[in-house]
Amino acid sequence: MKERETASDLDIRSIDPTLYNDDLAPIKPEKRSWGAFEIFNVWSNDIQSLFGYTLAASLFLTYGLNGWAVMAAIILAGVIVMFLVNLTGKPSVKYGIPFPVMVRASLGVRGANLPAMLRAIVGIFWYGVQTYFASTAVTLMITAFFGAGSGNTFLGLSGVAWVSFVIVWLFQIAIFWQGIERIKHFLNWAGPLVYVVMLVLMGVVWYQAGDELLPAVGTIFSGSGESGGGVAAFFAIVGTMIAYFAAVVINFGDFTRFVKTERQMKLGNLLGLPLNVAFFSFIALIITAGTLVLFGEALTNPADIVERVDSLPLTIVAALTFFAATVGINLVANFIPPAYDLANLFPSKISFKLGGLITAIIAFFVGALWVSVISQIGVPGFVNALGAIVAPFYGIIVVDYYLIKRQHLNMQELFSSKPGGAYYYTSGWNPRALIAFAVAAVFSLSTVLVPALSALGGYGWLIGAGLGGLLYFGLMRKR
Repeated sequence: MKERETASDLDIRSIDPTLYNDDLAPIKPEKRSWGAFEIFNVWSNDIQSLFGYTLAASLFLTYGLNGWAVMAAIILAGVIVMFLVNLTGKPSVKYGIPFPVMVRASLGVRGANLPAMLRAIVGIFWYGVQTYFASTAVTLMITAFFGAGSGNTFLGLSGVAWVSFVIVWLFQIAIFWQGIERIKHFLNWAGPLVYVVMLVLMGVVWYQAGDELLPAVGTIFSGSGESGGGVAAFFAIVGTMIAYFAAVVINFGDFTRFVKTERQMKLGNLLGLPLNVAFFSFIALIITAGTLVLFGEALTNPADIVERVDSLPLTIVAALTFFAATVGINLVANFIPPAYDLANLFPSKISFKLGGLITAIIAFFVGALWVSVISQIGVPGFVNALGAIVAPFYGIIVVDYYLIKRQHLNMQELFSSKPGGAYYYTSGWNPRALIAFAVAAVFSLSTVLVPALSALGGYGWLIGAGLGGLLYFGLMRKR
């Protein structure tokens, strides 16, 4: 029997309704509207957040390397991530399926819920946290206009902070409730806008610093890391940057399923990763050097810089930009993945919209309790551990698709739970994949929890992914 490999070949009459809904179904090529620009903006919104800027700026100051070495490490990380996401994005371009459906081929039609739910938990948690951080930008703007209010707080948040938090929470719901096209339009608007404002901020800082700016940049670029420590620091930067993007790497198919061609995906990844990361890091470098001249210390938080500049127009524009940037990364890394993952859990009952609403409701309590409770009790460490655990699934998915399945999937079987089906394995679970995951996850988790292995923390995701793929390949070859 000929394999059903495209969306148009899918026979709706013979699918399992517990595995299918319209949001999980393959998207036909003629219904896709994303190109290189949209993929570029996925990465723009991921990079150009407050945390992304702070990370890029701090890398030039933390490791004792000269600026050229830091820039080379950042670009290398961008190239590696580009290679990784080209691998995970390609099957979803070909078949039009999201991550939780793609992973059925390796984990089984039921086993796919394991990586999907682990990824959903991580996404929902950080969705709540990022919603809180986006609300701080709104708080900054409201305070600039109306003052800080009475100063009374509830759960660590002032009245203005609570209003800001609810505004951001509702704003994000309003965007996703209008569908993926509205999310696309927001990302396409937010990404370029952040770049414009960061360039303006760089220009303001450069103008105020005057002739002293370039010597300050020179001091950063003249730092030296000797051979041994320098090599270790170089690869530590590479590992840190790769870990920053890890949340999107595994489920990149959630975005590429909307892309018209593989060529468009690769072009968007090229522009959005090594080139974008390098340019944005350069902006961060110039601004950081400027703060060293202007304020006598290197500031790596854009909010601190705006506060020091003390300009109401700049505060307003910056607050809007920080808000847009943080909401952008929230939608990319923390909303779309759990929305699909929850829909995959009960497809007949949970749609993409309902999955997103569940994500938003749970995340509301995470964000509301962030200051007073969650940030104080070590929960982020627990969630980071879950993120490390997910790493082996990357290796399993890639090895399965390229080496085991030889880039051919049967779409009909991905939505079938009939015993003996191509992806049914044992009661819908692939025991070999579970063994490979469990062994590799122990290592990934140990880089987070075991102090003696903390030096590997930056490389833990890559090694865990590689180990998971290697073990899976060995076990599946024994069949």
